[in-house]
Amino acid sequence: MGREGRRSPPSSRFLAKTQFAYCAFFLMITCCRATPVQERKVYIAYMGNRPNSQASLPALHFGLLHRIIGSAKVASDSLIYSYHRTFNGFAARLTEAEHQKLSGVKDVVSVFPSRMKKLHTTRSWDFLGFPQNVTRATVESDIIIGMLDTGVWPESQSFNDSGYGPPPKKWKGTCQSSSNFTCNNKIIGARYYHTEANFTTKDFSSPRDSEGHGTHTASTAAGSIVTPASVLGIASGTARGGVPSARIAVYKICWSAGCSDADILAAFDDAIADGVDIISLSVGGFSAVDYFEDSIAIGAFHSMKNGILTSNSAGNAGPAPKTVSNCSPWSLSVAASTTDRKFATNVKLGNGKVIKGSSLNTFEPGQKMYPIIYGRDAPNKTSGGDAKYCRYCYPGSLDKDLVQGKIVYCDDASGSVEGQIEAGAIGSVIQSSSPYAEMESPFPLPVSLLGAATGAELLEYLNSTSYPTAVISKTSEYVDSSSSPHVVFFSSRGPNPITSDILKPDLTAPGLNILAAWSEGTTLSGQTGDKRIVPYNIISGTSMSCPHVSGAAAYVKSFHPTWSPAAIKSALMTTARSLSVKDNADAEFAYGSGQIDPARAADPGLVYDARESDYVKLLCGQGYTTKQLRLVTGDQIACSTKTNGTVWDLNYPSFALSSSTSGNSVTQVFHRTVTNVGKPVCSYRATVNAPSGLKVQVVPDALNFKSVGEKQEFVVTVTAALGNSTISGSLTWSTSDGGHMVRSPIVAFVRD
Repeated sequence: MGREGRRSPPSSRFLAKTQFAYCAFFLMITCCRATPVQERKVYIAYMGNRPNSQASLPALHFGLLHRIIGSAKVASDSLIYSYHRTFNGFAARLTEAEHQKLSGVKDVVSVFPSRMKKLHTTRSWDFLGFPQNVTRATVESDIIIGMLDTGVWPESQSFNDSGYGPPPKKWKGTCQSSSNFTCNNKIIGARYYHTEANFTTKDFSSPRDSEGHGTHTASTAAGSIVTPASVLGIASGTARGGVPSARIAVYKICWSAGCSDADILAAFDDAIADGVDIISLSVGGFSAVDYFEDSIAIGAFHSMKNGILTSNSAGNAGPAPKTVSNCSPWSLSVAASTTDRKFATNVKLGNGKVIKGSSLNTFEPGQKMYPIIYGRDAPNKTSGGDAKYCRYCYPGSLDKDLVQGKIVYCDDASGSVEGQIEAGAIGSVIQSSSPYAEMESPFPLPVSLLGAATGAELLEYLNSTSYPTAVISKTSEYVDSSSSPHVVFFSSRGPNPITSDILKPDLTAPGLNILAAWSEGTTLSGQTGDKRIVPYNIISGTSMSCPHVSGAAAYVKSFHPTWSPAAIKSALMTTARSLSVKDNADAEFAYGSGQIDPARAADPGLVYDARESDYVKLLCGQGYTTKQLRLVTGDQIACSTKTNGTVWDLNYPSFALSSSTSGNSVTQVFHRTVTNVGKPVCSYRATVNAPSGLKVQVVPDALNFKSVGEKQEFVVTVTAALGNSTISGSLTWSTSDGGHMVRSPIVAFVRD
């Protein structure tokens, strides 16, 4: 699997960071090729809920594997993980024949290959209306967030434990200490998992983060307050997490080769048993898969069963539709959106004109002006280079004698500046038509990225003088709220590819150009030639938005420690701020319920609650068998036409309906129940926002409560005249004094 977390064009750390995606993709392609019969690959045997018997699950797993393989020694060598603390299953190296044989065992829910997944801030919390002095619960320091990621850099000031007491008594975890890693009262636990144990020179064989991603996400969710924090003077301010007093438990599952399903499930098993309150996972696959063949969906299900909400990144495969990769109804899927903080890396020309560009340039100009040359005019003729290639500044394409000591202007390239550095350039201006230009990325030398129009201006200047000069300024910041927030182009979109009529993503949070703590085991850019070691960095991706929501969920949990994962999820979704369709063409398929508002989420008024049994009814209705669900839940449930639930009756905080054909009218009935968590005596009235083509009826349209915890039911009937476009509206339950507004989006669409 891979991580969801940036460049324009993509830098080596794009979307935090896609070298993991490329490695993971290579590994996935490799494992799909025809192989010798006896070649063993890692498979996961998922066997559902942990049984109540006292039998040793590891022994049972070994016994089953022994029967399948036929050799005790080979079985012992093949067994990688025994999942036994909170659910039942194991990971082992199997041949294809053994995989098929194991799939037929009656106590096994599913057997699937362990794929590689990929890894999918000072200003962002203030932008969300969540200031440093917001009202906080006295028990915030008892909240534990489990971070499943690349590890952490424990010496960062964001994890300083000054003023912290000992870990909460509920904590049952451990710290896998080593010569280069220790925990404290902020980072109260740390483990690492590596199925293959093939550590490279880029990896630390400990929970220590060598890449930066995990340090960044952990500090975004729950980092301590640090002032000042900046990237070598850029974006200076106070860095803090959503719950600065909360504790962090680290589960390192991602390495230079990616994040394996087997390791992810092992981390879930431990995190649940260790006693975490929220799980944050900025990781996802290349596409969505069946719930019980997806390590994240399986882990999140058992987390939910144990009262733990899992916050997932939606993915970085946007803006294409149906690209959201984490879409189980029991987890929270998070899109990425902008804040009002922007960055500029200006280029001043010899004629005095200043052109606005973008990047994360930390270098101060060493002199007033430098000569600038177009790469097209500096072909390396000794290697057969010509203008067709040298204009892109590819490695080996530039003449060092012509480029040395100059700024080189290059056309849209691959994102690497290796060719410019190799030729001795002191900086580079790159014209980029890529949408990645929204993301500010660092390079090992001064770089500014220009759009097509500004690139044309620079080219006009280059052609107007025989001795063109320019200078690239250090990046500066400014505030521009004209189009913020809007969902970033890379954020994965709905509709939900697995269960179409459950709206995904669920909501959005800041994920563009987020400043947070960084690992000092790598450099600012991670590119060859970069020697800048920094404690904080700015990166982008749904990897960055996910921990914002994890922190917000922990904030809600600190006020309501007994709330279910579904109740916390509902509070975050129904209090989210609706975004403008004008700035978000994909509407709810981009941002779900809207942008999180953590302060309001702590007091939502009403919640749409759901328990394990509600999800089981849905799964029965989706075609899962009684046998499968008995194994998954450990309960003697029975799927039947009387008990099977429909997707429209799951007590979800949003409403979605679809049709397989356009040009017709579709009607759907939704049954919902809300629980009063506000004032004991209160009344709510329904308000429907429905455009032409969408008819919504709510019965009853008024709800009167007499106590906290009281539940009331209502029915929503939606009729949509579907053309070729999506129609969306909303249902809002409001108190007469405006103290509570509980909003749910309604989306009707034609599915593929």
